[in-house]
Amino acid sequence: MNATTKPNTAFWIIGVLALLWNLIGVFFWVSEHCLMTEEIKATLPPEQVEMMNNAPTWGMYVYAIAVFGGVLASVLLLMRKKLAVALFGISLLCILIQMGYWIFGMDLVGVMGPKAIIMPLIVIAIAIFEYFYSKGAARNGWIG
Repeated sequence: MNATTKPNTAFWIIGVLALLWNLIGVFFWVSEHCLMTEEIKATLPPEQVEMMNNAPTWGMYVYAIAVFGGVLASVLLLMRKKLAVALFGISLLCILIQMGYWIFGMDLVGVMGPKAIIMPLIVIAIAIFEYFYSKGAARNGWIG
């Protein structure tokens, strides 16, 4: 199929939701890495602050690639550009690296408790969905 195949309404809804989701990720990245003050940290659980303080510097960059890559991928998906697939793939890889390190390398569950793993698993699941959905959109000729 070619890129002139008209996508269905669900494509546009999913594209907009993906963009909104990834913009939320950018908001959290900016909040954590640019706006986090000692006063704000004082309101957080001590375990969370300790994990944030002990996180490696490279994690901030991987996190940035994940969220900003996800936003760009979402925009490209809505523009019906096939490059969205590669960027969703890069974003997914960065999410797996970042979340994998938080879960296993920093012992997220041991430090914060079992409930702390819920959000990372949701983020991973959505990133997997975005990647495979964009691949399907390319296969269906909705993006090219």
